[in-house]
Amino acid sequence: MCRAARASLTIIAALVSLGLPAASYDVFFYKPGFYDRKYGSFPEKLRLEMAQEAKLMFEFAYDSYMKYAFPKDELNPIYCTGRGPDYDDPSNININDVLGDYSLTLVDALDTLAVMRNVTEFKRAVQLVLDNVSFDKDNVIQVFEANIRLLGALLSAHLLITDEEQPFGDLRPDGYKDDLLRLSNDLATRLLPAFKNTRTGIPYPRVNLRTGVPPGVSTHTCTAGAGSLLLEFGVLSRLVGNKVFETVARRATRALWDLRAKDTGLLGNIVDVNTGEWIGKMSGIGAGLDSFYEYLLKTYILFGDVEDFRMFNESYSLIKQYMRKGRLLCNEGRGDHPLYVNVNMHDGSTSTLWIDSLQASFSGIQVLMGDIEEAICSHALFYAIWRRFGALPERFNWQKVSPDLAFYPLRPELIESTYLLYRATKNPFYLHVGRDILQSLNNFTKADCGYATIHNVQDKSLEDRMESFFLSETCKYLYLLFDTDNPVNKRFAKYVFTTEGHILPIIRLLRTAAEQQVKEDMHSVVSSDVPGVASTVISNRRLNETDRQCGKVPDERQYLLPLKHNYLQQISQSLGLDRDVF
Repeated sequence: MCRAARASLTIIAALVSLGLPAASYDVFFYKPGFYDRKYGSFPEKLRLEMAQEAKLMFEFAYDSYMKYAFPKDELNPIYCTGRGPDYDDPSNININDVLGDYSLTLVDALDTLAVMRNVTEFKRAVQLVLDNVSFDKDNVIQVFEANIRLLGALLSAHLLITDEEQPFGDLRPDGYKDDLLRLSNDLATRLLPAFKNTRTGIPYPRVNLRTGVPPGVSTHTCTAGAGSLLLEFGVLSRLVGNKVFETVARRATRALWDLRAKDTGLLGNIVDVNTGEWIGKMSGIGAGLDSFYEYLLKTYILFGDVEDFRMFNESYSLIKQYMRKGRLLCNEGRGDHPLYVNVNMHDGSTSTLWIDSLQASFSGIQVLMGDIEEAICSHALFYAIWRRFGALPERFNWQKVSPDLAFYPLRPELIESTYLLYRATKNPFYLHVGRDILQSLNNFTKADCGYATIHNVQDKSLEDRMESFFLSETCKYLYLLFDTDNPVNKRFAKYVFTTEGHILPIIRLLRTAAEQQVKEDMHSVVSSDVPGVASTVISNRRLNETDRQCGKVPDERQYLLPLKHNYLQQISQSLGLDRDVF
């Protein structure tokens, strides 16, 4: 017997003596396949090159915005012009929900400048925001979008500036006196009317920044929009010492929670803020619901309230019970690749044949939950779809294996999950995924002065729009994936990302201030005003086992494919990939 074989048998015997299964560690006799050779390693030189490519991508997009669009909200990257609200058509909510004449892209990009350690430009950008941005506008905007893109960005930048350790360099502008915090407080105060005069406590979806809730505004809001406010509102309350922001946001979250279906415990996707009636009865993990679950978990991580975690854990258990289809285990057994489908909230029956691109963020939530194996499986499906089209179509029909909605507006969700999975596993597979995404963006979306929305992923036709989240999330997550020495990665356990990719530090101040008073207010508010399922349901069901099993990924998984070769081949072939190989 050769020396290497004897050594491998000795190691396996030692593992067995420790009670560990030899089969799981038999890496020495593993015959590499096509995907092992393709994804099994990632040279250090290439990693550094990709970090630089991601940085250049951000700089090109940011510089183009500043040159051609600022102080308008967005850049039109094909015609090199700026874009603001559609004053000619107030009903154009695709534009007016987001754009409000407040230099949105600059604000949204602030902490990305810090993450890339461009201290000089960060300070200049902060001063430009203070000199040019006002929220005293006669514009109707969406509460959710203003919260995640503007309020989250301002709070993140303020916390980075006032961080005593200054891990990104000296970010404090000369003469800074909590100016961004005051701007944050002004914005949030203008959003507060959305919470008034609704019987449920669920906010109206839109407000006029100057006058409050406009007459005739829709009372229909999505669950994610109304239930993804607590991170930003909670941080603001704790920084300024005003409990009202956290109280109304927490009340909205609990109001939605108490409207769950009695038979299944599931939430719908659209609700009437006055009646509490579910207008949209579809339950899923994508558009309309995604960040609701995300914020239950992240508010627990940031603020430490175990009630948030119990609600998340209950939701996660029900998601797996009703929405997960396919084989039981990600990396074992036979059957179709696991898939999370949209279901009817009342009986759990499948309600659509499509999944949407926002669902790609769920793997990242699973990473934070500690369900790494399931995250690996969820992510693999969306990566295969990306490989098939060079982007993620907004909706993908899993029965027809084709897009139902074919546009791709430079969304970050798959990249975010890729980044989080790499942080959890250190598997080079995810660096290859990031490289594929980076190359696709450069090949298919790069325009004369920025990066453009893909109108149709099948023919790669473009639309003249670059949304602000391309700078706040897409570029940021790509850069962090490859820049392993970044302060965010060195201090990974000390930050939480908002749903817009803004970094919030996990600090004692945010875990203690205002907490008790908010709880006391919530007790009186929720028990009397909100109809629906009793909130005590969460204490009557066993916590999902996942959180008890979040042991670290076995060491050998850092060197093999995260998804076994045969399962990766299965999902690739189902999407028509790699036919020339097998």
